[in-house]
Amino acid sequence: MENSLPSIPAKRYFTIGEVGDLCGVKPHVLRYWEQEFTQLRPMKRRGNRRYYQHHEVLMIRRIRDLLYDQGFTISGARNKMQELLQLERDKSRNGEVLLEGVEVIEVSSSQFGEFVDSSLPPESDISPSAWLHVRRELGEIRELLAQDF
Repeated sequence: MENSLPSIPAKRYFTIGEVGDLCGVKPHVLRYWEQEFTQLRPMKRRGNRRYYQHHEVLMIRRIRDLLYDQGFTISGARNKMQELLQLERDKSRNGEVLLEGVEVIEVSSSQFGEFVDSSLPPESDISPSAWLHVRRELGEIRELLAQDF
């Protein structure tokens, strides 16, 4: 079913209406799922407005798949989500890269110059592949930090 859902735009925050459209569920269902799935904690701002991040949209799609497509009960889906999150934590602790739901872009070394900070001195002895590795690690760290808040 996920194939028929629209792709997730490259935005930092999504309103409850946008998430409903992206995941094929109504806003009241999302509010209910927040009560049932403790992992789902959107940021709340003025007037209790909810703002979801990309990883939460992916989580909602996973919950939707468990409930609607695979036929899990709420309790069963909650247990399955706990198992999946524990598996991801274990992979993370073991240094494995989690790329589920992330589009991988191949960059040749000739294109890498576009991504390098022009403020670096030209005599920098760090290779473009090393910069790409550092950039990926920083992105992973950013995602981990965003999940905790």
